[in-house]
Amino acid sequence: MIKNRTRKISDATLLCCWMLFSGILILFSTTIFADDLRPIYIEVEQIENDQYGVRIKKPPKVTEANRPSVVFPDYCQQLAKTSNVRLRAGVPVAVADIWMCRQSIDGEELVLRYPLFIVPNPAIVKVISLAGASYTIALASGDTRWEMPRAEDINGIAKQYTWLGIEHIWIGYDHLLFLLCLIWIAGTWKRILVTITGFTLAHSVTLALSALEIIKLPVPPVEAVIALSVVFLATEVAKGRSHSLTWRRPVTVSSSFGLLHGLGFAAVLNEIGLPQTEVLSGLLFFNIGVEIGQAFFAILVILLITLVQKIAGAKIDIKQWSQRGVGYSVGCIAAYWLFQRVMGFAV
Repeated sequence: MIKNRTRKISDATLLCCWMLFSGILILFSTTIFADDLRPIYIEVEQIENDQYGVRIKKPPKVTEANRPSVVFPDYCQQLAKTSNVRLRAGVPVAVADIWMCRQSIDGEELVLRYPLFIVPNPAIVKVISLAGASYTIALASGDTRWEMPRAEDINGIAKQYTWLGIEHIWIGYDHLLFLLCLIWIAGTWKRILVTITGFTLAHSVTLALSALEIIKLPVPPVEAVIALSVVFLATEVAKGRSHSLTWRRPVTVSSSFGLLHGLGFAAVLNEIGLPQTEVLSGLLFFNIGVEIGQAFFAILVILLITLVQKIAGAKIDIKQWSQRGVGYSVGCIAAYWLFQRVMGFAV
């Protein structure tokens, strides 16, 4: 009787812990839904030999009162604000700020300044030269300074685009939850390795084809179907082990959906731009960054499951015991994303 009572207490404790975890996940999911960590996009474009136009696109959660601005070196002077300026190809484009500099700012440090406080969002800086060449610089969360590029350098591209890929996968919550479900279903180390490899190869193909504009699909429907893919896997997890194709051959499902997720990665890459003269290098290192981010996440999940299993003891299969909680929690979040994204392009 004492043993049974102890086991009941142990089960009740684990159940309470899991309910608390699910509650915290759902509570903080509103932050995830709001895309709080979407990057700030900054474009610095050389208009004339001595003039630069600056445009900044901020996510909704960065308030207008805290809209950042770019500060140039001391030998530059900010001109009066204007609503239009003639840029390359002679097209009038709205610009927030125009700076005139007595000398080139190549290699100089520019600063992103916030009126109130520094936000945790990462930033993507796109620099466009007078000749039309563009360069992309990734700023990590909290970074506010960057060096203006002199010319495209393979080492710089490798560093910037690898970091871009890592950062994107870690703030791409839909991709992470998809990976979590894949790991849950695959089970063993060998099956996890094969499943994630299939996902990687598949999304690498569509990432390359879409980034190089060989195939083109509208982004909103793609994002909606990615959310649907997470709902599908979460449902499979909640149902538990079965004879369905997903449980028998998870690599088939991961590869199929991987083609779709690659289009999502490409949408981000197309938005920030590839290097002008090192297109393939930028594409390669971005993909490498995505794979590094995936690998770290997978290892972290596996270690966490192993740790919780050791704490729970051999009598309780923690994955089987908690699979409904995981499935329902992930499914609710993904269903919200699906509704939000469908409404976004359907309205």
